[in-house]
Amino acid sequence: MNQPTPDLPSSTFDVLGLGCACLDFLCVVPRMPDLDDEIRMVTSSQQGGGEVATALVALSKLGASTVYLGKVGDDHAGRMIREELEQYGVDTRHLVIDPDATSIASMVIIDQRSGKRTILAGDLSLCELEPSEIPPCLLDSVRYLHLDGTSRQAALAAAFTARKNGVKVVLDADVLADDAEISQLMGMTDILITSEGFARRFTGMDKPEDMIEKLRLYGAEIVTVTLGDRGSICFSEDEVICAPAFQVDVVDTTGAGDVYHGAFIYGLIQDWPLEKTTEFASAVAAMKCTRIGGRIGIPTLDEALEFLHGNNTQQFR
Repeated sequence: MNQPTPDLPSSTFDVLGLGCACLDFLCVVPRMPDLDDEIRMVTSSQQGGGEVATALVALSKLGASTVYLGKVGDDHAGRMIREELEQYGVDTRHLVIDPDATSIASMVIIDQRSGKRTILAGDLSLCELEPSEIPPCLLDSVRYLHLDGTSRQAALAAAFTARKNGVKVVLDADVLADDAEISQLMGMTDILITSEGFARRFTGMDKPEDMIEKLRLYGAEIVTVTLGDRGSICFSEDEVICAPAFQVDVVDTTGAGDVYHGAFIYGLIQDWPLEKTTEFASAVAAMKCTRIGGRIGIPTLDEALEFLHGNNTQQFR
């Protein structure tokens, strides 16, 4: 096994991401196929994916410094995952390459009419990072730790160390597995950003405001629920912000939530007011949706600012 290097000499990063990195095989179809159906693809693409990995790519494209900690197999998909992260400027020196692991791959079927997608996800357990594989000094050299709840024991260990070191923990809560473990992880989270689907399943509530009220009990200083094409709702200690989604010609919604997380963290790095951060994150996520896949549509900072100025937004005039 190729172990990560033990220390992080003379390098500091804005964000360390620990979580899912996978390879997505995407196809656009004129309609969703029925059972025992055959349908011709309109177009197809192969891109990296995964919640944390795609958020890091978004951060890197916006200009933040990022480092990824995770595991891939010694296989074609693993090599593609690593090469694409490096292509986008994400540091992969701590990526574990395990010949006994199988890299995660997913199939994504995209409806041409709506841009919405169905994901046939790979088995996350085939590539789990262990707590012992976290380099001892890594969390001394970052400002934010971004997690998605995969590699759960490693995520808990990293969050515990981050909190001791004063590193802010951001959690993309989207996969509902063991309630006790996800509850424990949320209890060590400073910025909690969940999908509406997760928040509904976890809290049993139907209204986003009620979901946030229950999620706040776990102690995060900022709680945000993303609502797809209805925007997002964000709560901090002294304000509630409802950010509408931007209207774009949607090609594919794959990765939009992951990109929202990355752009949201970018706003935190800049110490922007929360209203400005949510507006920025909504814009960057919307721009991603104009291209197929989770990554090629992610804008640079200049492109995002031009889009925001063109939309005459309140925070970016």
